[in-house]
Amino acid sequence: MASHNGQHDRPVGELMSELANQTSTLVKQELALARAELLEKGRTAGIGAGMIGGGGALALLAAGALTAAVILLLDKAMAAWLAALVVAVVYAAVAAVLALRGRQEIQESTPPVPEQTIETVKEDVAWAKTRARSGSR
Repeated sequence: MASHNGQHDRPVGELMSELANQTSTLVKQELALARAELLEKGRTAGIGAGMIGGGGALALLAAGALTAAVILLLDKAMAAWLAALVVAVVYAAVAAVLALRGRQEIQESTPPVPEQTIETVKEDVAWAKTRARSGSR
């Protein structure tokens, strides 16, 4: 009967040492993958936060324009207050769009769990169990 990759002829200590080395390598690779995934999710969350910040800044401009519109309205300058009101409405619409897009970006990046890493760790554990079983026979 043929042996599997000559492992039946090797001492158990040597096989266990090889398994430990391979497991160590796998753990390092999984940590690197988790780090890469978390960096990408963090980058996406940062973009979303920036969009929300931009929306907030434009909302302040809208408030300023609305204030100017009220002041001009009180001053009975019909054409000027109408122009200020139009600017305020445009700013408010842009602010709403940015805030909604920013919220969407943040939702896409959460939860900040490295899903791909979790899946590959499960596969690695199954592989290690198979290797351990074949080495103990």
